[in-house]
Amino acid sequence: MTPEESQLVTDIESTACDPLGFVKYAFPWGKGELEGQKIEPWQHDILEAIGKGLSVQQALQIAVASGHGLGKTAIVSWVILWALSTMEDSRGVVTANTATQLTTKTWPELAIWHRRFIARHWFTLTATAIYSSDAAHERTWRFDAIPWSKTTSEAFAGLHNKGKRVVLLFDEASAIEDAIWEVSEGALTDKDTELIWLAFGNPTRNTGRFYDAFHKLKHRWITRQIDSRSVGITDKAKLGKWAADYGEDSDFFRVRCRGEFPNVGDRQFISTALVEAARKVVLHPASQAGAVGILTLDGAWTGGDEIVCGFRKGLSFKICWVQAKNDNDIDLARRLATTEDEEKADAVFIDQGYGTGVYSYGKEMHRSWTLIPFGGAAGKKDTYKNKRAEMYGDGRQWLRNGGQLPDDPALAEQICAPEQVFRDDGLIQLEAKEDIIERIGYSPGRSDAWALSFALPVRHKEIDIPLLTKSGPQHWHPHQSLDQEAGDIERRIPL
Repeated sequence: MTPEESQLVTDIESTACDPLGFVKYAFPWGKGELEGQKIEPWQHDILEAIGKGLSVQQALQIAVASGHGLGKTAIVSWVILWALSTMEDSRGVVTANTATQLTTKTWPELAIWHRRFIARHWFTLTATAIYSSDAAHERTWRFDAIPWSKTTSEAFAGLHNKGKRVVLLFDEASAIEDAIWEVSEGALTDKDTELIWLAFGNPTRNTGRFYDAFHKLKHRWITRQIDSRSVGITDKAKLGKWAADYGEDSDFFRVRCRGEFPNVGDRQFISTALVEAARKVVLHPASQAGAVGILTLDGAWTGGDEIVCGFRKGLSFKICWVQAKNDNDIDLARRLATTEDEEKADAVFIDQGYGTGVYSYGKEMHRSWTLIPFGGAAGKKDTYKNKRAEMYGDGRQWLRNGGQLPDDPALAEQICAPEQVFRDDGLIQLEAKEDIIERIGYSPGRSDAWALSFALPVRHKEIDIPLLTKSGPQHWHPHQSLDQEAGDIERRIPL
């Protein structure tokens, strides 16, 4: 070991009970990427609280409820690197509300801070773990990123490391199931072991274990509630827009800015349980034989987003194809037309936001496609604020009526993503799409393709069938009655 390496080990070991000192020492503050950046006061407070709590002979439990954009994921990264660097064979688990949160926000943020870390050569970072670069310790000296699931709860139950250090980190903790909290609590029981449990998140629900940490179980937790307006790095213009759009007393603003729990119940518009049930529905093909078919196309916002084509026939929905953002509207129109013919679709709905070019080329091909403005007026104006809320509302009812979804985790996650904005006038409104994108890390193209299928009532396309009569061949269209007894054969979408 070189003298420089020996000094590095000594310096970092000295911060074993001082995570704040570790963060100040371990990163090049004021230089390069960190020029002008600093540890925020609320982060300073939490790091100090961890250091002071290590002397207590019981599990250290800290819960932080906060508004949006104030650096929660950064402090998660700091704690991981501190915990690993200052005690041999430390073990930890990081989980979050969704796999997407882990893979697109939590772990990429850790990668940034690992790259900046003065002793980054000590640890190997992969897509799902960070562990000792010493092969003899890579199984015992590590943190793992594990999406929470009732089926993977054993990963939390087995988190023991007697005589060493155990750290459990919950990111976006409000949406993590109570069962995972309960299993984790049972795991943090080793004697003579440093036990640290940190939970960070927007307080989106006024039920559950994250809520309880600030209420009936607050005697077990060190808690902090952080208002985004008090933090230097937050986007004050966006916070001002939210205040103007939703009102400072709205639940949206309470949760996303003030770091306070909502007054009304769970803000998730479509429940996870409803979506999971739809993924298990089995429909007999014959049951959908007479249903109308609706093809949809949702465009991409940015280069990293997906263009999604979906198809719903009665109570069954599927994703036909997905492709990266493509500015060639001619190719997209041709592909959409081919899919329309293959699926024998009765209607084609296109997101107006990024679909006007495709729609125009469709007109040149004599296709009767329809542009749908997500922000347009709802048909049921006494119930919904806009078309987007109405489509998701009708989709929710379709799920309740037995709708079938494919076994597609990304689609399921996106359908569950939108949160409801509670309004004084009682109209149903969902949070803005750009806010969903910022929260989950990408555009919900798959769920929007699904929602588009509920945009308008649809009936079967007119078909030209020759009929033989006494006077010779006649032509019948299914939207035209043959006689008084034929009646109205219009078929509308099931809700």
